[in-house]
Amino acid sequence: MSPYETARNVVAAFSGVTPERFANDIQPANQPAVLKGLLSGWPMMAFGSDDALIDYLLSHDRGDPYGVYVGAPEIKGHFFYGADTRSENFRFGPAPLRQVLNNLKTERSSAAPQSIFIQSAELHRYLPAVRDTHRLDLLPPGIEPRIWIGNETVTRVHYDLNQNLICVVAGRRRVMLYPPEQLPNLYPGPFDRTIGGVPVGMVDPENPDLERYPRFALAQDAVQIAELEAGDVLYIPFGWWHQVRSLARFNVMINYWWDDAPKAAAQAYDALFHAVLALRDQPSSRKAIWKALFDYHIFSEAPLAHLTPQERGTLGEMTPQRIAQIKRVLRQNLNN
Repeated sequence: MSPYETARNVVAAFSGVTPERFANDIQPANQPAVLKGLLSGWPMMAFGSDDALIDYLLSHDRGDPYGVYVGAPEIKGHFFYGADTRSENFRFGPAPLRQVLNNLKTERSSAAPQSIFIQSAELHRYLPAVRDTHRLDLLPPGIEPRIWIGNETVTRVHYDLNQNLICVVAGRRRVMLYPPEQLPNLYPGPFDRTIGGVPVGMVDPENPDLERYPRFALAQDAVQIAELEAGDVLYIPFGWWHQVRSLARFNVMINYWWDDAPKAAAQAYDALFHAVLALRDQPSSRKAIWKALFDYHIFSEAPLAHLTPQERGTLGEMTPQRIAQIKRVLRQNLNN
């Protein structure tokens, strides 16, 4: 059990969840939720041993090499940076599934096992027959699942700009979750060199150095803990930070990322990087003015409602013509 786990901060659990209940009650609450036993009908849940599950996965393997993370015993499954953010404490490279699973079987009996992790492999590419026989009816068709296979590993605290369902097929997992507003208290690392594709927190939530990262004490008060068994599903809302620890010597998880918001005309991260160029190094007094402008024109619900649609101009409805005009002006200005 996590040292931070109390009755107050345990993620709420729900049983017998239907697609209607998930869509109408759980997802709109925008809070993490454990969906107990939701995978009971999946074929992989019927195997009585890890070895039987391994044989099943191998029987459907297409032979393509997987991307595999491997760490020395001393990292104890905690994949992270090395001495600084320009190095890592693990190796990453391709390997066939049979080799990975055989190594996992060997390491189960080791007193100091290597850390081994297949992360985020697309089922439709690697195990399409498994994808076709393991559906999650909470979500509409077309959302492609991914599989994660490893031993006792840690996925460092990070956020995804998607909604997420993680489905525990084998083993157990503990997930520590933090709401998006805790970002400054989690000390995010660089965008340019990440561990798994997104910025991660530099503070270790399980063993925090509060002298170096004092604001993390505020995040500790906001943490929610989910203890997951095989058959459980965890819903993680858009933008929530989460650290995932696999607790068994053999773990299998499938997850679904999706975004049901309307498709934007541009990438939001581009706006962030543009703001770095234009605003980050401005004097504080000017930042306050720009913050007020952004809060009103971007983050309020009805900016310029006092003007007619014809009078709103560039800040009005995003028609194809207006989108093209704005992009044209941005390209011209960025090239000057």
